[in-house]
Amino acid sequence: MIYALIYILATLSANYTATWFIYFPVFGQVSIATFIFGITFTMRDRVHHKLGRRKVYIMIAVAALANLVITILGAVMWRIILASFISIILAETADTEIYQKNISETWAMRVLKSNSVSIPLDSVLFNSIAFLGVFPFTEVLSIIFGEIVFKGIVSGIMALRPIDFLKKEKYEKIRHQIH
Repeated sequence: MIYALIYILATLSANYTATWFIYFPVFGQVSIATFIFGITFTMRDRVHHKLGRRKVYIMIAVAALANLVITILGAVMWRIILASFISIILAETADTEIYQKNISETWAMRVLKSNSVSIPLDSVLFNSIAFLGVFPFTEVLSIIFGEIVFKGIVSGIMALRPIDFLKKEKYEKIRHQIH
C-alpha cells in the first residue's frame, strides 16, 4: 500500500536529515527531518484505517529494520537510530492504540486525538535521546518545541487528505469529459 511505503521512506529520510537544522526566530530550531517525519503520523493513521492495527505494527517493524540497515551501512549515526527506534516504537504504539480506542469516531477526531499524544511524545523522546549531552539543554528544548509545532502543522495538512482531494478532482475531470 502506498501509505505504508510513504511511511517507511519518510522514516528513512527523516533519520538521514535529523541533524540538519533550520533556525526560526519564534519556534526555535527545527531539523529538516521534522518536516518529513510529520508525514508519518498521519500515514500511520491511514494504514490503520485501511488495513488495521496488525498491519500497522508490521509496517513499524519494517521501518525500524530498514533504518537499522541504513545505520549498519554507515549512512546515519547510531545515536540517531537508537533515538528513532525507541521513539518510533513508543510513540507509534501510543498513536496506534489511541487511534484504535477512538475507532468509532470521525477520521479527524481519531487523527487529532492520536497525534496530540504521539507527536509530543515522539519529539521529547527522540530529541532527548539523540541530543542531550550533545547540545546544551536549552537548545534541546528549543528543538523539541519547534518539532512539536511543525510536526503538528504537517500532520494536520496530511490529515486533510490532499491526496484524496487530488484523486477526486481528477475523477471529476474524467467524469465531465465522458458526459
